[in-house]
Amino acid sequence: MAACVAIAVHPEDDRYDGQAGESVTVPLFGQEVDVLADSEVDPDFGTGAVMICTFGDKQDVSWWQEYDLPLRQVFTEDGRLTDDVDEFGGLEIGEAKERIATELQKSGHLDDEEPIEQSVGACWRCDTPIEILSKEQWFVRVDTEEIVEKAQQVEWIPAHAYSRLEDWADGMEWDWVISRQRVFATPIPAWFCRGCGYVHVADAQDLPVEPTDEDPMIDSCPDCGASDWEGETDVMDTWMDSSISPLYVSGWPEDSFEPVSLRPQGHDIIRTWAFYTLLRTAALEDSVPWEEALIHGMVFGEDGNKMSKSRDNFVQPEEVVEEHSADAFRQAIALGGQPGSDIQFQPKEVTSAARFLTKTWNITRFAADHLERDLAVEDPAYRDADRWILSRCSQVASEVARDMDDYRFDRALREVREFVWHDLADDYVELIKGRLYEGRPGERDAARHALATVLEASLTMLAPFAPFLTEEAYSYLLGTEGSVHATAWPALDAHDEDAQRRGALIAAVASEVRAWKSETGRALNADLERIEIYPEEADHLDTYDLSETVGAPIYVEAGRPNVELAPVSVEPDHSVIGPEFRDQAGEVVSALEASDPADLKRQIEREGEIELDANGEVVVLDSEAIDVEEELRAGGEEVAVLETDSATVLVFP
Repeated sequence: MAACVAIAVHPEDDRYDGQAGESVTVPLFGQEVDVLADSEVDPDFGTGAVMICTFGDKQDVSWWQEYDLPLRQVFTEDGRLTDDVDEFGGLEIGEAKERIATELQKSGHLDDEEPIEQSVGACWRCDTPIEILSKEQWFVRVDTEEIVEKAQQVEWIPAHAYSRLEDWADGMEWDWVISRQRVFATPIPAWFCRGCGYVHVADAQDLPVEPTDEDPMIDSCPDCGASDWEGETDVMDTWMDSSISPLYVSGWPEDSFEPVSLRPQGHDIIRTWAFYTLLRTAALEDSVPWEEALIHGMVFGEDGNKMSKSRDNFVQPEEVVEEHSADAFRQAIALGGQPGSDIQFQPKEVTSAARFLTKTWNITRFAADHLERDLAVEDPAYRDADRWILSRCSQVASEVARDMDDYRFDRALREVREFVWHDLADDYVELIKGRLYEGRPGERDAARHALATVLEASLTMLAPFAPFLTEEAYSYLLGTEGSVHATAWPALDAHDEDAQRRGALIAAVASEVRAWKSETGRALNADLERIEIYPEEADHLDTYDLSETVGAPIYVEAGRPNVELAPVSVEPDHSVIGPEFRDQAGEVVSALEASDPADLKRQIEREGEIELDANGEVVVLDSEAIDVEEELRAGGEEVAVLETDSATVLVFP
């Protein structure tokens, strides 16, 4: 109320018909203010009459400019009412509000009180409501059309990020305020003549300069001839410095400017860093600042909110690195790095990344033990497993390179991890252990050559996501030179669809058999009688490595297997038989155990009950009295049936 300079009402509000153009007196403070009619007023809110104050919000600023209203500044920079506000000067804002409400009640001006919801700007750090002060500022003129034109020449990743900049440009209501009232920042190189107020701005060749410590490089004021200067104490907005970053890194102004290739930045500063960089390079060089703008998201806490100390949902990177390593932390963040999307920090992703790094290191140590001599092998005698892993590696290298070019680091990392963890470690290494330990020299060398080739390629692909571990692992391998970060991208030229199909089937069968052994309590190295594979597509399979891995001879068969579910035993339910037959229960159980399980099964299916001869007496049992146990049989032999994506597998224990 102390800052009130006008009252606004809606022109069609009958309650205030004829009052536009009249004057009213503000209670307590006594200033005369005009009543204005403006269609922006919401007649359904409150009394329908709005105080225009300098300043409560941006609407006040707009009305103040539009109607050329006077300025009544009643707040100080430390959040108090100014001393010239009668009776309330010097009070903190919160205390002043309470005192004013009390005085309005005493004076009879306060008719009613009720709580309302308002949208009030607040400090993002401490939630203190923001008050607008009128201060002289420095501005840079904003040409939104020019900025949008330049922005359209940039490739935005993702494409929809451009719309955020365009929306901001369309909504610009005033020029860029570049001055700030704080201590530390780049000085504004300007002085004010104490005699007449003339403003002198330093020439470019005189920079850098500190105007509060140095006089300008002119003898006297060109307007009044005085030589008494006061240096500007305001400093520049931080974006004044960072908005010339592409100019700076290109050597400008000493060197001619060429747009840099990439600007990576968060979506929250599109309206500032990106916008003002486009403004500066357009104004200074009539150019775009960069060819591509890669926009990333914010990191959210586990609670789904942006990390902040006030919410106590933040993570100290040093603690995560100390516990899991910098490489694990890097991967966890990269996995959420889809352009333009926010990332929710997940501790479990760091833990998973740490396990993966351990797995990678263990593979490296294992390989190093088998790569103790030169592997310059001419025309290696590759088996299907070797051709498969080389082809998969070639395919993965191409896909990861494409993802990296598209800035899909999340997808690239997932592809590498899936390949290294499952294809290389879980499948291929297990398949070739027989050759590495006991194979003939040519077969062993082929496996070692393929292992070395794929492992080096994997470390190269993984290097951007785990720079420390891959550097150590790469140097651990015999025959490597220099840094993994200086190696060329893998170019295996080994893609072979047929080899991938055959190798994938071999790996899948080995995986299923190992899982079956674990589920049935068998040792992974336990021998089996034999394994039959029935692939969907007739193909020649090289089963040497598979046979060594699963401990069984392998037979590849055509067609579909002839498997049946055969009754093999009977389990009497004593809780049913005992109460019904009492003293005769033992004879009934003996008769059940002596019966053919297949015959009992047929009786249940046909009659729903069982008829038995129990020591010369015919008895009838309900089907619930027994449980007929069945086994899969093939040709009369016990068999386990396993399924892969492209084959049925029979395991004969």
